Amino acid sequence: MKKVKKVLEIIKYNFSALIKFEFLFKLLSLLFFTPIFLKSFTWIMKLTGYNYITIENVSQFLLNPLTIIMLIILILLMMLYAMFDITTIIIILDKSYQKEKIKVMDAMHLSFVKCRNILSLKNIPLAFLILFLIPFLNIGLSSSFITTIKIPEFITDFIVNNSLYLTLLILGYILLTILLLRWLYSLHYFVLEDLSFKEARKKSKALSEKNHIKDILTLIIMQLFLTIFYFAFIILGIFLILLFNKIGGNLILLKSIATTFIWFFLFLSFIFASLLTTPVSYACISVMYYLHKKEKKEKIESIAIKSKEKIKDKNIVKKVAWAFGVISIILGTIFTYGLYKGKYNLKIEYVRKMEVTAHRGASHLYPENTLSAFKGAKELGAHWVELDVQQTKDGQIVVSHDTNLQRVTGLNKEIIEMNYEDIAKLDAGSFFAKKFKDERIPLFKDVVKWAKENNMRLNVELKPTGREHDFEKAVIDIIKEFNYEESCVLTSQVYHVLEEAKKYDNNIKTVYVMSLAVGDITLLDKADAFSLEASNINKAIIKKVHNEGKELYAWTVNKEESIRDMILLNVDNIITDDITLAKETITKSKQSNLINEFIKFIEKSL
Repeated sequence: MKKVKKVLEIIKYNFSALIKFEFLFKLLSLLFFTPIFLKSFTWIMKLTGYNYITIENVSQFLLNPLTIIMLIILILLMMLYAMFDITTIIIILDKSYQKEKIKVMDAMHLSFVKCRNILSLKNIPLAFLILFLIPFLNIGLSSSFITTIKIPEFITDFIVNNSLYLTLLILGYILLTILLLRWLYSLHYFVLEDLSFKEARKKSKALSEKNHIKDILTLIIMQLFLTIFYFAFIILGIFLILLFNKIGGNLILLKSIATTFIWFFLFLSFIFASLLTTPVSYACISVMYYLHKKEKKEKIESIAIKSKEKIKDKNIVKKVAWAFGVISIILGTIFTYGLYKGKYNLKIEYVRKMEVTAHRGASHLYPENTLSAFKGAKELGAHWVELDVQQTKDGQIVVSHDTNLQRVTGLNKEIIEMNYEDIAKLDAGSFFAKKFKDERIPLFKDVVKWAKENNMRLNVELKPTGREHDFEKAVIDIIKEFNYEESCVLTSQVYHVLEEAKKYDNNIKTVYVMSLAVGDITLLDKADAFSLEASNINKAIIKKVHNEGKELYAWTVNKEESIRDMILLNVDNIITDDITLAKETITKSKQSNLINEFIKFIEKSL
């Protein structure tokens, strides 16, 4: 409790300077620096001669010496930028501890001088330490630019479902945490005492000795406190909205004004809490730094600041803030009043052509890539079935994701090394559940026949091993045999497969499947559409693909939040294991979003 009190004290003393700096820093990040960092990757691609990057050429791109040099420079600049934020906060908090007031410009000027020292070769590793520290110091409501990098869902699902990888990841995380906590105070020594990274690291290790667990618990508790405090405001806001609607009766104007004030207050609360996340983390670290130094009877250094000549304050910022607040309240009241009076119709269904593809059939309820899974997908209302095809030793095309039969049948043999007569005898259902023990690996032609009879469209992914004979031709011939070309697309993660398919039949629709896509992927003209791992999809790629008259599929999307993201981005097709969740989420999205939910909430309370 003593530490919590100290944290609040040093935040409070120069509170105005902290908030002003964080607001300015995050505003510049949003409007200027983040777009530059994102755009710089495109510049690196142009310098190295790459128009696009996919999983097939990413290794060549990354191993290019010029790419390596440019990426190191870019990462270093990002770390310097993040360090400027942290260094400025440490300086402001140090002056608070010394009971001295500090101006934002003075703190930023000194921080700039301190950050220049990191360009020394012996101190550069400190910049990279920032990269690893950031996730540990953003447990609360908001995070830095670096922590917004999203790990692809297929990778997280693979790790979570693989106990070995999950265990290794947890152990690695624990070891990294232990290591980082030993260096937790390196930045303070570097900034406040002008020590080199090596000296700062040694000092930090000695300072935090026997206090690792206590220090991290204190850090977590402070961030949780901030989060709980913020959500308490949210609950209070909801309660006040309900209260005003109960006591307001038919006084619509009064309810409109009150509701607008509350929502405006909640918006400001979120901004305010977001600005405090990083300062709270470093205030906590600073307090522990000073307490440990006292315990070890180390001298606490104080930074001397040469304040610049005082500039006359004309309160321009305050005037702009007040003007913005008044205008927001007035406009918000007018809008809210219109909602109450029914002037706006928010129950408008957006026209969506978004479709749902069952990944390997209804694979969360049935064994994947079997006729049972495909029939289940139809029952659940999927528009498409996604399946994978392989070629057997005797040239038959079978439906299977893996080239090896071990995972689904228990037989450790490659499909390309077996005749279909032998494959057809294998049990391909028991691995999922005992009740499916009679399931077999189906022939592709049997699936196409079933799909045509049931009006189910097929997303057919070709997975070549390099040992097949006329693989693309064999698959296309089966589709043509049933005159089902209009209801099938051929997909592959190997672009050469699409080229071969187009050589044989230029009218067959092809889709390039990618786990990574950077640059102008529309230059890959043998692809009539693109299927991209969901976390790599953004507005720019969607716009580019749609402007070329092509479609973009998102795979494999199994979480409601991710599905909503894809809906907002307006992808054309969602490939999922959970058909019901995807369809329900799309249906919900056909009505207006947050505002409509807010109105429903208000209506219920009347």
